[in-house]
Amino acid sequence: MQSISVLSTEYVRVGVRATVNGGPYNPTTGAVQFAFTRGTAAPETWVDGEWDEAPLPGTTTYVARCLIGPDTVALTPGTYNVWIKITADLETPVRKTGQLQIN
Repeated sequence: MQSISVLSTEYVRVGVRATVNGGPYNPTTGAVQFAFTRGTAAPETWVDGEWDEAPLPGTTTYVARCLIGPDTVALTPGTYNVWIKITADLETPVRKTGQLQIN
């Protein structure tokens, strides 16, 4: 679980691997959004994220990121579920990717 200070402004990063017809696919052509929820709540509010342009060295994993902090996406102290949504050609996958601790 990633931990970030409530006073800090920094990126939350999520690794994304995608395939099409069994082969690696570059998902960075799709728009990426993030949601941060508590407990079992489903995402209601989405914020725009962005892509790092190249995959992680030696892999087919791309990194989506979202800047959070007091002057951007301000989260109060607590534990959040991190969600990602990628809007592609025909599909719009939504996935819970892990948890984030704001302290």
